Amino acid sequence: MSAAGIVGGIVQPAVVLGGSPLLVGVMRQIRARLEGRAGAGVLQPWRDLRKLLRKEPITPRGTSEVFRIAPLVLVATTSVVAVVAPFATADSAVGPVADLFAVVALLTLGTVALALAGLDTGTAFGGMGSSREMTIIALVEPTLLVAIFALSVRVGSTNLASIVTSTLDDPARVISPVSLLAAVALVVVIVAETGRLPVDNPSTHLELTMVHEAMILEYAGPDLALVELASAMRLSVFLGLLANLFLPWGIATSAAPLAIGFGVLAWIVKVTLLGSLLAAGEVFLAKLRLFRVPELLAGSFLLALLAVAASFFLA
Repeated sequence: MSAAGIVGGIVQPAVVLGGSPLLVGVMRQIRARLEGRAGAGVLQPWRDLRKLLRKEPITPRGTSEVFRIAPLVLVATTSVVAVVAPFATADSAVGPVADLFAVVALLTLGTVALALAGLDTGTAFGGMGSSREMTIIALVEPTLLVAIFALSVRVGSTNLASIVTSTLDDPARVISPVSLLAAVALVVVIVAETGRLPVDNPSTHLELTMVHEAMILEYAGPDLALVELASAMRLSVFLGLLANLFLPWGIATSAAPLAIGFGVLAWIVKVTLLGSLLAAGEVFLAKLRLFRVPELLAGSFLLALLAVAASFFLA
């Protein structure tokens, strides 16, 4: 644990917590402009959260503690990843937790907690959304593991900080077949994990197409605010991982204030650009039929396997 890692462990979750709703606002605004609408403004997600936090919490009759603690688990697991992942600094505040398998397990734990909460309500929509979410995660999580593992083969470590540092030391790896295949696979994973088009539509409430929204229909007030905040944080975390695993330039390698400040700025710019590209791409995409989603995810898993094969071949 270095000084840079400690500073990053303090700064990174604060930026994720405060900036994630703004990222969602920017993405919504870009979509609105491209669709010929004025949009509600980039601060609208924060206004929505403030409104929800002021409402009375309501718990459906018959639900257990699973329903009540799921939003907290979702926020907590995402916050831990924001602390340990190499976003603003190349070092991690808690090195062992920055391991690939630990990070993926934390992100999966939050998803599973929300799916169990959807089942706990006993409603048709909750069960439907949870079932669909488990179908997606069963294909997404192996792809996430295999794609990042392909990057770790040449490093000899599954620690995310080590992978980022190795890319900084050898920038030519960014354009290698391994990186390109893994990057495409991770893009599909991020789209599926964060419920974006064409896998899911974050702005719909049509019961036949809902996945994420179906699981949270019974939440209200502060609990719903936590779920929405956690969803925005997960989007920032996934985009941050994509940015720094393949384009880590600008990340701080020391605890100097100027280096930390530039690292945070570079991280924010990269995540905003990736989010903007994702939002712009959604304007030109239609939602896939549900039975087509496994085909897309299976294709991304095949790309991840090819990346692993190429990494061993080129090692």
